Amino acid sequence: MGHTLRLDDTSVEYYPLAALGNRIAVGLERLPYTVKVLLENVLRHAGTGAFTAEHVARLAAWEPGRSGDGEFPFLPSRVLLQDFTGVPVVVDLAAMRDAVQRLGGDPARVNPVIPADLVIDHSVQVDVFGTPTAFQRNVAFEYERNRERYLLLRWAQRAFDNLRVVPPGTGIVHQVNLEYLATVVATRSIDGRTTAFPDTLVGTDSHTTMINGLGVLGWGVGGIEAEAVLLGQPIYLTRPEVVGVRLIGALADGVTAT
Repeated sequence: MGHTLRLDDTSVEYYPLAALGNRIAVGLERLPYTVKVLLENVLRHAGTGAFTAEHVARLAAWEPGRSGDGEFPFLPSRVLLQDFTGVPVVVDLAAMRDAVQRLGGDPARVNPVIPADLVIDHSVQVDVFGTPTAFQRNVAFEYERNRERYLLLRWAQRAFDNLRVVPPGTGIVHQVNLEYLATVVATRSIDGRTTAFPDTLVGTDSHTTMINGLGVLGWGVGGIEAEAVLLGQPIYLTRPEVVGVRLIGALADGVTAT
């Protein structure tokens, strides 16, 4: 069901929900945005791995008041980690490489399938304050205290494909996600073709949901779930309950949706 969108001298493939026609129970125009994003994800992956046409039909049949029934897989486009939960993930990936090597395989084949960003922000301590050099001195202390962990993470970024590490002193993970990592529309080369799709993610922190303020679907999961997604395994969900909130008036000056 992939369609092609031509942009100047290039073309992008995408999966329009309009192609499902009357299979969408409530009509495309009435389908909640969150369900649209989930449905596009299932439609795009249909026929690969755990995704089937039945999952597409199940989610397309979403109606108000019919939540909780009908399980379907969901594979986010990326994973967000911070150093507190991300270091164990890196250690597990390294252990997998050791195991593959012991079995006579090529350890370099063990890599995240889904792109991941690991933002180092949970190790900072405030030792110095009230001076112009406080930030630089606190970062220096942070590197000194966490040298072994940071050497591991620097090695991991060089050793593994699809893993980026954002260094200390850059900012809080969720602000970095909002301002630098989120793309809203993601693109990826699949079978030699550039495919565009909604940016989605899971993160190893409960504040991951902040990213929904940009229209990017994301939420927090545990380390095991994040590792499974990294290795290309989908998360299984039931048809969601959608709660609508009507906002009236206007935001005050200095207040943002995030």
